[in-house]
Amino acid sequence: MKNKTLALVVFICGMATMTLELVGSRIFAPYVGTSIFVWTNLIGVILGFLSLGYAWGGKIADKNPSANIFSLIILGAAFWIILLGFISDPVLVLIQQVVHDVRAAALLAAIVLFGVPSTLLGMVSPYAVKLKTYSPDKAGSAVGELYALSTIGSIAGTFLTGFVLLSYFGNTLILFGLAGVLILTALMVSRWAGKAKIFFFLIAVFLSCSSEVLASIIRGRDLVDVNTPYSRVWIYDLPAQGAKTARVMQINDELSSMKILGSQELLAPYTKYYELSGHFYPNPTSTLMLGGAGYCYPEKFLSDYPQAAIDVVEIDPGVTRLAEKYFDLKEDSRLTIYHEDARTYLNRNKKIYNLIFVDVFRSSSIPFHVTTKEAVRKMAEALDDEGILMMNVISSIEGEAGEFLRAELATLKTAFSQVYIYPVQDRDNAKLVQNLMVVALKSKSIPKFYSRDAKLNDYLSHLWINPIVEDQAVLTDDFAPVDRYSLRNLSGLSASENPIFKHWKRLFSQRTLFGEKAHS
Repeated sequence: MKNKTLALVVFICGMATMTLELVGSRIFAPYVGTSIFVWTNLIGVILGFLSLGYAWGGKIADKNPSANIFSLIILGAAFWIILLGFISDPVLVLIQQVVHDVRAAALLAAIVLFGVPSTLLGMVSPYAVKLKTYSPDKAGSAVGELYALSTIGSIAGTFLTGFVLLSYFGNTLILFGLAGVLILTALMVSRWAGKAKIFFFLIAVFLSCSSEVLASIIRGRDLVDVNTPYSRVWIYDLPAQGAKTARVMQINDELSSMKILGSQELLAPYTKYYELSGHFYPNPTSTLMLGGAGYCYPEKFLSDYPQAAIDVVEIDPGVTRLAEKYFDLKEDSRLTIYHEDARTYLNRNKKIYNLIFVDVFRSSSIPFHVTTKEAVRKMAEALDDEGILMMNVISSIEGEAGEFLRAELATLKTAFSQVYIYPVQDRDNAKLVQNLMVVALKSKSIPKFYSRDAKLNDYLSHLWINPIVEDQAVLTDDFAPVDRYSLRNLSGLSASENPIFKHWKRLFSQRTLFGEKAHS
């Protein structure tokens, strides 16, 4: 076998390894999120099985260095990757239902789904070393060259997948395309008879030509499944009250936006509490919202306050495009959208706002740099003297699952004169992990907690009046252990309360095509 062919094979398999890892993060996202715990498990498991592959590949090559066995190793990785396209969602649903700790669930999922292909891809480099032709006195340089090529391939796969593939193609499509490339790679090194080569070549061509069709069959026509530069996004329809159908956007593992098309009605309960802004700051004219997603509340805000303008900072331009396509987001001279990180916007902002809404925290993934004392001070500086900050936090109030809330309260109090909490789902349950609307005021004047508006008065009645223990340190850019806090938030959610479980129960029992009435 020519050394140039071996070099190309090692390079391609190195690319495949990193493509598989990055796609794996998007496969995991709707079920276990994208927290540091998920990435730790995914990286650790793949590295572990690659090491196993290095060891096994070397031993097998020493016993029987054969071009056909070499090709079968690559072919085995290809067919497992094809299998991933079909089994990853059912396997993750099952693991999610059985294992409720996100760390254990991510670990088990990584082993089950990525252990075999990682091992097979790891076997490629040592086997190629055995097949490579070189003189004994150049063994070190020969081994070094192949492993360098494998690493360069991994770097190329990282950039190709991160910058191109995930932004333009779905996960299943990428998996099938990757499998097709590996099948063609196996054919390059094999010495099979002509009929066998033709058979596997046709499989590779079939995957290349029909992968989009296969991907659409697997995910179903009623589920929009899109990779954006930052997230994996699902959009689907669910029954709402009466004969209405609600459009839902799920970003990674959490429901993000819900809307009845053609209506300004707010469906997500916590978003209704943003309407309290009109009680604390009547007739605002300038508003900032961190986090856009489906843009349901910004559109409602513009409808309620014809004299006002709102700036929305949404890190993901892909999400905005989806909101335009599926959530009726329209251009408006009073709506300005900034596609950048919330913290970088705050750092460079020179505007002064009446209101700031913060909706960037999820129970499984919290951007720590938006929670800290430094970020909170930037928010306070961006508000006028009577300005109001409203922040959606998913947490309990008491217990371990409430540590993030209590840490954030301590942090907010470094920049705001008054901080109040409004539990959304249950105003009396301090142990429940739920949406908590945090209202922070710059002014020292005590506001009224009663409104003649019956709806606002109902929201105001959820004010938490019991004392909250001050047992958490202020969060800073130097130390903000929000991943640990988010893990405890998830632990505080029972299987029946977890929005992920609720989603799958609905999704499988109430499947509906876009544009058609949902049936239960």
